Amino acid sequence: MLWLMRLSGFLSAAMAIAILSPSLQSFPPAEAIRSTQSHTNQISAVRFAFRSAPPFSSAPECAAPGGNLTVCDPSLVQIAITLDEEYLRGSIAAVHSILQNALCPDRVFFHFLVSDPGLGSIVRSAFPQLRFKTYYFDPNRVRNLISSSVRQALEQPLNYARNYLADLLEPCVRRVIYLDSDLVVVDDVAKLWRTSLSGRTLGAPEYCHANFTKYFTNRFWSDARRVATFHGRRPCYFNTGVMVIDLVRWRRFGYTRRIERWMGIQKSGRIYELGSLPPFLLVFAGHVAPIEHRWNQHGLGGDNVRGSCRDLHPGPVSLLHWSGSGKPWDRLDSNRPCPLDALWAPYDLYGPVSLTGSSREEEEEDGRMKRRIV
Repeated sequence: MLWLMRLSGFLSAAMAIAILSPSLQSFPPAEAIRSTQSHTNQISAVRFAFRSAPPFSSAPECAAPGGNLTVCDPSLVQIAITLDEEYLRGSIAAVHSILQNALCPDRVFFHFLVSDPGLGSIVRSAFPQLRFKTYYFDPNRVRNLISSSVRQALEQPLNYARNYLADLLEPCVRRVIYLDSDLVVVDDVAKLWRTSLSGRTLGAPEYCHANFTKYFTNRFWSDARRVATFHGRRPCYFNTGVMVIDLVRWRRFGYTRRIERWMGIQKSGRIYELGSLPPFLLVFAGHVAPIEHRWNQHGLGGDNVRGSCRDLHPGPVSLLHWSGSGKPWDRLDSNRPCPLDALWAPYDLYGPVSLTGSSREEEEEDGRMKRRIV
């Protein structure tokens, strides 16, 4: 009963945030680095159907953006997310949640990393006024560096695009928030943006109580030279699905090459089992600027095999992350949702492009329920 009360309270809070959040002001047309091929657009339009998000506007205390605001403007909150067909529904929901809960949504700029340039047009149809750029990530860049993992999704080349943000994004972008596609933000993302990195290259919520040794194989721990990598550090686990990155420092110290070096060592002899995470731990663990745990309530997708239901971690919540094999959209579609999947559902834009008949009546009734809660 206590658990149900806790869930009910959080649902109410999430709904209240959704109603009270301001709507997004008009933006100039989205920009795309790569042109979109017409046949790709046609295929994508048939396979994916997303409703357009409602407009969002900034709160009165937000400064009005200048007419010629560009990606280089230092006042922007810069966010990077990947787009692929398998997780596109999650990416759209993540963007929707950020805009709905941002105090100044017109100051948020998205950088979408794609292997299919046609996906950018789908984002544009769901968010007609969104500020964003798409960046093509060539899978061949990492194909020879990827080793098998405990879950096939972790082996997809786009999962490694986060390693190359400093190379892909414009040099004028000095800092970026990287977010996975299986999460929603239920707080003002500008709070995360303003987090001090205290001279570190990377900031993330750390979990020092986790058994750090399990992220590497016995082959790694039996090699004294490799273990010496952590000499002088207190390495703690951190989840790479939510990171604030100083791109200036990343470029200066060549961290992409360092990560690639560990991926090459992994190919020659397995030193870990989990996809793109361990190289980040090898390079950064013990040198991470700690961020409040509220910004990554991770593990809601269960473990990497069964995807079992999980409860929230103790403490406040600003970001819900369905890391693990269970994704909320899959469980909702199969009518086997976990209780916390109800917190993701309000941000889902997947479905009929237009509402008629009973579906519109259901939407109006849902609105009346939210108003009663507030």
